[in-house]
Amino acid sequence: MTMRISVFLDYRLPEPTDLMIQVEAARLPGQRVAESRLDTGGLAVLARVAAPERVGERIWLRPEARLTLQYAATVAIEPSRPDYRARAAVPLWQLPADAIPYLNESRYCPSNKFDAFVKGRFGELAGGAKVAAMAAWIEESFAYVAGTSDADTTALDSFALRCGVCRDYAHVLIALARAAEIPARIASVYAPDVEPQDFHAVAEVYLEGGWHLVDPTGMAQASEMAVIGVGRDAADVSFLTAYGAAELIDQRVVVERE
Repeated sequence: MTMRISVFLDYRLPEPTDLMIQVEAARLPGQRVAESRLDTGGLAVLARVAAPERVGERIWLRPEARLTLQYAATVAIEPSRPDYRARAAVPLWQLPADAIPYLNESRYCPSNKFDAFVKGRFGELAGGAKVAAMAAWIEESFAYVAGTSDADTTALDSFALRCGVCRDYAHVLIALARAAEIPARIASVYAPDVEPQDFHAVAEVYLEGGWHLVDPTGMAQASEMAVIGVGRDAADVSFLTAYGAAELIDQRVVVERE
């Protein structure tokens, strides 16, 4: 599957400000970036640094008063990613070192608070079947409503409200999976059927065979996701982090099948 990606960011800054940007599709096994173009509006790229788990890169910019950034790419997902639902859980003692940190709580995913719920609701299931049941429960039980969460909203808040946007859905699934002793992390992705089109957040769980992408909103399939970055939760995968004030003027993301 091949997709075309187009991104436009326009922000106003009251003073020179350091910005950390992560919008480029990562170059990964099975994810081939055939074409890529990044236009920073004349700003010099001060540095490129590896993102968490070396999935993708972050770039540093320092605009004086305005950021106008455009990114365009063609990305092929080859071959189709395997179905996680039939995959077994990996015994804890067999987990690789890079998966173990994702068993633990993080800022937006207080997984220890979900132990009783997970045992009561999904206790008879295991591995990918348990993750699939959790994702289905979230998709059926939650309403996708913009404006119901903010930068302080945790998985526990979203669980109580039963609504949110993609990052909230992902945070809840991550917390549930970790409570079930399945490593889970967030992935920022591009996908063609997301409505409204934007940077999309999904979960990634570690099962037999490695990391598997799961979208609890039901809008995106793993075989049609281009991964941008991964991390413990949304704090690690922001497309733009401003170390100062930044006012949004315009922002557009378009993802189409080729």
